[in-house]
Amino acid sequence: MKKSQSFFMMLVLVIGMLAACGPQREAQPENTDKDNGTSENQAEEPKPEKLVVWEDTDKGIALKPAIESFEKEYGIKVEFKELGMADKIRDQLRLDGPAGNAPDVVTLPHDQIGQVVTEGLLQEIQVEDSVLDTFTESSITAQMFDGKLYGLPKATETPVFIYNKALMEKAPETMDELYTQAKELTAGGQYGFLALFDNFYFAHGPIAGMGGYVFKENDGALDREDVGLNNEGAVEGAEFIQKWYSEGLFPKGIIGESGGAAMDGLFNEGKAASVMNGPWALQGMKDAGIDVGVSVMPKLPNGEPVKTFMGVKGWHVTAFTKNPYWATKFVEHITNEENSKIRFETTQEIPPVKSLIEDPVIADNEAAKAVAEQSQYAVPMPNIPEMAEVWGPMASALQTIATGKAEPKAALDDAVKTIKTNIETNHPAK
Repeated sequence: MKKSQSFFMMLVLVIGMLAACGPQREAQPENTDKDNGTSENQAEEPKPEKLVVWEDTDKGIALKPAIESFEKEYGIKVEFKELGMADKIRDQLRLDGPAGNAPDVVTLPHDQIGQVVTEGLLQEIQVEDSVLDTFTESSITAQMFDGKLYGLPKATETPVFIYNKALMEKAPETMDELYTQAKELTAGGQYGFLALFDNFYFAHGPIAGMGGYVFKENDGALDREDVGLNNEGAVEGAEFIQKWYSEGLFPKGIIGESGGAAMDGLFNEGKAASVMNGPWALQGMKDAGIDVGVSVMPKLPNGEPVKTFMGVKGWHVTAFTKNPYWATKFVEHITNEENSKIRFETTQEIPPVKSLIEDPVIADNEAAKAVAEQSQYAVPMPNIPEMAEVWGPMASALQTIATGKAEPKAALDDAVKTIKTNIETNHPAK
């Protein structure tokens, strides 16, 4: 027994020595020094004089208090720059990274992660499970690519049910109930319900709720070979969409690229009782004098929720930073509960922080509560590069369905065939 114990102790010592000699990762160790908030392994990465962060336009107001508390706690100066919206940040990183002018941390929508990782612009981050547990599972999933974590979530958004309280007393619980109301309310240029169902971003809700899917998830990764947009559930979802058009419940003007503006105009003029739209539309509605109500989407005829697409913006550590540990530490800091709450209060961006969903600051806000609740049913938009091949064929299919030029099954079969061909052509398997 003593020999085996001695051997075990020797083995532990050897493993410990090998680990000490091995390469260090940028993960945050659990034990920290109470005086300065640093870990015993931080000597591997000295504190930098400053970190540089790229933020969305007009969102720096939420970043300032988080920066101040980070600087106070860690003694590291942080500079931020508002650099347009998502595409601007991505495109600028492509230029500034190789030129040596890249920031340490950037914000991006999650559906860009796969492409920018493939281009070598972001790096994997390591955080403790206690940090991951702060956020909703779907929002963390959205920050992953190929089974690895590339950021922490900042804010989430997804379409919800919005109604004019002057025309609809309360939100219906089911789409069948809504359908009945819409038939009663649609007449003489007035409409009961409007949705951009010829746009796959919105059409995904009923299609996925009926059982369709874009790419099948296997072992934490999306399988580009398994496209479920023409399976039985997807066809049922498309048939559900088709009836709103074929029965004249949607006007012909809300099809195609101009559909969104047409729908917004009808609702803001008081000519539509309800719409499926995102929180980004609420301010315009209020500016138009509409007393709006906001709720989760009514349940589908099969009893399932409308599985809307969810967008998650996150904070990411660039591949070009010389301070990956401290950049990750900053990302943890600005997404913690306190700073996420401040972000919501200053920008109305809804953080996917579990503890805040029931916090009065969100729970007492009708729109925020609806988005938070709908997000629990939502599906993060696929973030692999192959998703770029989905939007066009699905838009074409949905528009032929909406205009009655093709039946759902045939239209979806053609779309999936095109998607698979384009994936094979534009994204050769490694």
